[in-house]
Amino acid sequence: MLTLKLLRENPDYVIKKLAVKNFDAGEIVYRIVELDKNRRAMQAELDNSLAQQKQKASMIGALMKEGKKAEAEAVKGEVAVLKEKSKELETRSNENNAELESLMVLLPNIPCDMVPEGKGAEDNVVVKTGNAIPDLGPDALPHWELAKKLDIIDFDLGVKLTGAGFPVYKGKGARLQRALINMFLDINTAAGYLEVEPPVMVNEASGFGTGQLPDKEGQMYHATLDNYYLVPTAEVPVTNIYRDVILGNDDFPVKMTAYTPCFRREAGSYGKDVRGLNRLHQFDKVEIVRIEKPENSYAALDEMIAHVEGIVNRLGLPYRILRLCGGDMSFTSAITYDFEVYSAAQGRWLEISSVSNFESYQANRLKLRYRDAEGKIQLAHTLNGSSLALPRVVAALLEDNQKDGRIVIPEALRPYTGFDII
Repeated sequence: MLTLKLLRENPDYVIKKLAVKNFDAGEIVYRIVELDKNRRAMQAELDNSLAQQKQKASMIGALMKEGKKAEAEAVKGEVAVLKEKSKELETRSNENNAELESLMVLLPNIPCDMVPEGKGAEDNVVVKTGNAIPDLGPDALPHWELAKKLDIIDFDLGVKLTGAGFPVYKGKGARLQRALINMFLDINTAAGYLEVEPPVMVNEASGFGTGQLPDKEGQMYHATLDNYYLVPTAEVPVTNIYRDVILGNDDFPVKMTAYTPCFRREAGSYGKDVRGLNRLHQFDKVEIVRIEKPENSYAALDEMIAHVEGIVNRLGLPYRILRLCGGDMSFTSAITYDFEVYSAAQGRWLEISSVSNFESYQANRLKLRYRDAEGKIQLAHTLNGSSLALPRVVAALLEDNQKDGRIVIPEALRPYTGFDII
């Protein structure tokens, strides 16, 4: 959530920057500025009314002691009028502030200056590529055919048990999932990230804190009886560990990692883009989350990008890193870098990670603050990244490493799988 101070002092700047995200913010921003002005004026008027009530209440006691009952009764009448005025002011102020809060959450985060303009994925900027794309020849199979042939992932059984987008991993397929999760967590903890195991259901306050609510209700699975939400990413529970927390100046950096299954309704139903593991309703992901002082958050972002790149390189997968344009960024992000790996049999790039800096946007919603060296309370910056999302990693591993109908496991992964060929 953007701060009122920023909106009050630089409304035109906010409108201009949000246009990079193709968001027309003019009407909302100016209404927020008006409501904020009303809020402050009504609060000042209410404070003045309450001060007068306090002053006159003390006068009543003094007048009664002096035997001036008539004068005291007159002052009581004035106090009653002031109380009625205060009630009316409180009602108006609550209505004003409710509208103000409802509009504040409609504004996305401001993109930083490095974010390119653009409408969608076609306008994203490739900033780096790595590892050669294998030449598998015309007989290469897509991962869903390999999985069926090798009996390691059963998509039809998943449909029977639940529905489309819920695969069942079997035998070496299940072992491969577990191996990747353990490998990613080990790499993350070796880099100083504290491993946590959070709940996979969160309350509404947690969804609001990281910006999934009220923006993404339609994509989240909702347990309506308890009003809990299945997590779309470990970012939500992990970042919310620090909701309503004031950190000390020496508590930084905060670095956490977690594995969770993730649940999203967004999977489509037609075409090759959603076949097999390309897009699922339930999938496994390992996440890294950082909380930083504002002056350090972009150096932390660079470290996270290099960290994720290191994991991809260990797997030997062809990859590229993209800086997302304004039109392809999330609601909450100030800047995002996507990692994609090449799926050789499909002939297309698959996203496996997003690494983002949210600056103070999430922290403002979370009330996540810190006390600086001078003792002043400041908003922290939050960052997160996938390290990594498993389904498309598995898709690329299967397709890019197929040889004579079998799958050769990358060397770095073999200590975790216990086998080198599927």
